[in-house]
Amino acid sequence: MALVVQKFGGSSVADAASIKRVARRIVETKQAGNDVVVVVSAMGDTTDDLLDLAGQITDMAPAREMDILLTAGERISMALLAMAIHELGVKARSYTGQQAGLRTDTRYGKASITGVVPERVTRAIRDGQVAIVAGFQGVNELGDVTTLGRGGSDTTAVALAAALEADACEIYTDVDGMFSADPRIVPAARHVARLTYEETLELAAQGAKILHLRAVEFARRYKVPLHVRSSFSNKEGTWVTDTPVETKTEEEAMEDPIISGVAHDRSQGKITVIGVPDIPGTAARLFEVVSSADANIDMIVQNVSSAATGLTDISFTLPEADGPATLKAIEAAKDELKFEELRYDDQIGKLSLVGAGMRSHPGVSAKLFGALAAAGINIEMISTSEIRISVVTRAQDLDTAVRAVHTAFGLDAAETEAVVYGGTGR
Repeated sequence: MALVVQKFGGSSVADAASIKRVARRIVETKQAGNDVVVVVSAMGDTTDDLLDLAGQITDMAPAREMDILLTAGERISMALLAMAIHELGVKARSYTGQQAGLRTDTRYGKASITGVVPERVTRAIRDGQVAIVAGFQGVNELGDVTTLGRGGSDTTAVALAAALEADACEIYTDVDGMFSADPRIVPAARHVARLTYEETLELAAQGAKILHLRAVEFARRYKVPLHVRSSFSNKEGTWVTDTPVETKTEEEAMEDPIISGVAHDRSQGKITVIGVPDIPGTAARLFEVVSSADANIDMIVQNVSSAATGLTDISFTLPEADGPATLKAIEAAKDELKFEELRYDDQIGKLSLVGAGMRSHPGVSAKLFGALAAAGINIEMISTSEIRISVVTRAQDLDTAVRAVHTAFGLDAAETEAVVYGGTGR
């Protein structure tokens, strides 16, 4: 008997028919002799609809109240799913994040999990029930409901799997696992059967939407095997683990592609601080100000200073949602930082090439830049790691760039196209 944590995303429980289909899959897993814990997201576009509704009320919603509002979506899903499982003759009990023992810090809107004490979930498992937990939420030390940020249900699932010492954490979505690119943009994207935690972390960090970054970090830290699958089919999906799912021959390993995938992100903005004094400590102070705005910085570029003026420009990218507060914080420190001008650009896109094989293969950068040049794509910023190269382009060029690079590295599937079963992409 195995203990399996299953997470179902919003497109998997978008309506009553979908919830019934998910319930049947859960019951099949239970009847196969497994203990099952389920983490569920809000139905379809419920979270976006709630955000839209709040926007009709106010442009400055208190963060605490927003968290209370947004957790309603998952509560609806968990209760309906429990009812559907009961209809199939299996006992199920639903729990909010607080009831399931998810403890967080006090950052409303993007709280981090500080501990998991799943006593009630464990008790439900012991009683032979399916435990259903609302994803994306927890409770802080003040007793207030908090949310983990968009995609946080993945993190809920992996955190529970780690705390319960589950045998696997299955992430169900609307595609058949992980692909070499987003099938919505590259229909010829190739299915990837296995990925390491390291590769998956890079893909998630660079914009791949299948797995939440913090969920992969949790999985790597606590060695939780992740199994990414579609709730709309019975295909094998993708395993994310440091342990190979099956032993490869040396010949098979040599034929593995050096690139795991092409990720993209159109949710970032670029801030450029123009005319910054090029003296020691200026950059440090600038990013202290940025940090005070609680912004997550991605790529940073500093131009060579002008000998005549002793000034330089510093550009960096960050999530669009962090843009307004960061701009306000930098503008407030203008007298101290002594910069000349501040610019913000939210019409950028980021493309990232990821693959552990890049370490030992020269010429990857040349092929990447050549493919972009042939497609007429201009590069604005470049960032690298051992297994990643990222570039910033214009937002309107991003889809073309992804397809061009995907083809250039031979990642297009030879025969079948990837299937996207559901979801609106909102």
